[in-house]
Amino acid sequence: MLPPAEDFEITPAALKALRADNESPELLLIDCREEDEFALCRIEGGELFPLSRFAELSPSILSPEDARPIIVYCHHGMRSMNATLFLREKGRKAVWSLSGGIDQWSSEIDPSVPRY
Repeated sequence: MLPPAEDFEITPAALKALRADNESPELLLIDCREEDEFALCRIEGGELFPLSRFAELSPSILSPEDARPIIVYCHHGMRSMNATLFLREKGRKAVWSLSGGIDQWSSEIDPSVPRY
């Protein structure tokens, strides 16, 4: 189940459960790290939208035709929270930041994802 709209974060465990639930809506998983970080490791299914180019690339994320809930992640959760706030300010309410980022995802969910 998706977190309530008043929450701004989703835990790695909640995201894992959401992805495993066949009745959950399809998600848009956004990696807002930079290209060199993305090359090191990523969460399967994540699409790269670097925070340094987020404003420029955001129209494709904000397309009214794409109403998928959005989960944004970065290394530790700071940049993804900024991206989440940006997208919410632009009118998308179903947006959450992955708490702890890919580092916490690797620690708690998928240790095959390299930590750096």
